[in-house]
Amino acid sequence: MTENTIASSSSSYDAVIIGAGAAGLFCAAQAGQQGLKVLLIDHAEKVAEKIRISGGGRCNFTNRDLDVRAPHKHYVGQNPQFCRSALSRYTPADFIALLDKHGIAYEEKHKGQLFAQRSAEDIIRMLLAECAAGGVEHWQPCSVKKVTFSALSTDTGSAGSYAIQTDRGTVTAPRLVIATGGLSIPKIGATDFGYRIAQQFKLPLIERRAGLVPLTFDGDAWKPYAQLAGLALPVEISTGSKKERMSFLEDLLFTHRGLSGPAVLQISSYWKDNTPLHINLLPGTDMTEVLQQAKARSRKLVANELAAHMPTRLADAWTSQQPELQRPINEASDKALTRLAEQLSRWEITPNGSEGYKKAEVTLGGVDTKALSQQTMEAKNQPGLYCIGEVVDITGWLGGYNFQWAWASAFACAQAMAQQPAQAQ
Repeated sequence: MTENTIASSSSSYDAVIIGAGAAGLFCAAQAGQQGLKVLLIDHAEKVAEKIRISGGGRCNFTNRDLDVRAPHKHYVGQNPQFCRSALSRYTPADFIALLDKHGIAYEEKHKGQLFAQRSAEDIIRMLLAECAAGGVEHWQPCSVKKVTFSALSTDTGSAGSYAIQTDRGTVTAPRLVIATGGLSIPKIGATDFGYRIAQQFKLPLIERRAGLVPLTFDGDAWKPYAQLAGLALPVEISTGSKKERMSFLEDLLFTHRGLSGPAVLQISSYWKDNTPLHINLLPGTDMTEVLQQAKARSRKLVANELAAHMPTRLADAWTSQQPELQRPINEASDKALTRLAEQLSRWEITPNGSEGYKKAEVTLGGVDTKALSQQTMEAKNQPGLYCIGEVVDITGWLGGYNFQWAWASAFACAQAMAQQPAQAQ
C-alpha cells in the first residue's frame, strides 16, 4: 500500500474511502483486490486506533455465537433486520479464515468472543497487508475540506462524480465510501464528519447517543455505593417492560460515579432516559429461602450471612442502610428478611445519565438504514455514495459484534462497487 503520497492537483480513482478504521481498511482491501483503483483517506495520525485499543489491546475481532440466520438478535437500531444480508454473506468464519491465512493466533475467551492471542497490532498489520495486496493508495493524516457531486446522465440511469478536496489536493471518483465511524472516544479522533456528509446529501439520520457505556447516578443517591468502586460480581440486569424488556447475565462493576462492566455496557444500548434498571444481585439463588434457613440455624450478623453469597463490602453496604438488618440474623424479623431478599433479587435504580462519548465503545443511531440498500450499502437516492460500519444505524452487542458488522458491511460495499464498471481515467 502506498502511504503518505503527495497528491497531484487532481487525481482520479474508482473509489475514495474516507476513514481508515476497521470498516474502511477492510473495504479498501476488498475493493482493491477486486481490481478497483482505491484511495483511502483518514485525518488521524495513526491508522485503526479503535482496533488498537479494543479488547484490552488484543481486539475482540468477532463472535462465534453470531447466528447468521438471525443476526439481528445481537444488533440494535431502528431496523436491526437490515444487517442480515451483509452478515450472512460475510460471516465470523470468513474473517477467521483470513486470520488463518495470515498465521495470526487467536483465542475464545467468553461467550464466543474471539481475541488476537498476541496483540491487536497483528489485526492492523493484516488489514494493511490486505490493502497492499489490493494496491490501495493511502493518505494519512489527510483532512477532507469539501465534498461535491456532479451528476451525469447515462443509458443505465443516474450516475456522477465526486470531487473530494483535501489538504493534499483534489481527487475525483464515481464512488465515495463513508467509513468514518461514530462519535465515541473523541480522544482517538472520532468526529461527526460522516453525519455531516450524510446531511449534505440528504440522507436522514437517527438520533445519536452513546452506546456500550457506563451509567451514572445522582451523587446523593449513589453515596452508599460509591465506596464499592472496583467491586465486581455476576448479575442479571434488565430494563424495559413486556415486549421491550431486555436482560443480560453478565458481570457488574461498581465505579465512583455509577455502574459499569459488561452487564451495564450491554444494557446501556437498550436503556432509555428516566427509566429504571432492575438488577438481580444473586441470580439463580432463592434468597428468601437462604435467609430463612440461616435465621433458623445461625446467630451471625445478617451482613455476615450475606457475605457467604456476595462480596463482603456489598453485604456491609446493603445492611448498613437498614437499622433492622444490623443485628444477628436470628433476631431479624421475617418481614425485614423477606424485604431484603426482594431488594437483592430486584434492585431497582434509575440512572441519571451515562459517561458519554468519552467512555462509550460505540455510537447508537446514525445514517438511517431506510436510505441505504442492505445488499450494497449504497444510498438509494444518491448514486455512488456508500455508508458502512458504525456511521450506520446498526449497533452490535458487546463482544465482537460491532467489528463483525464492520467487516460484513465493508465486504458488501466492496463487492457491489466491483460489480460496476471501473470509471477512473
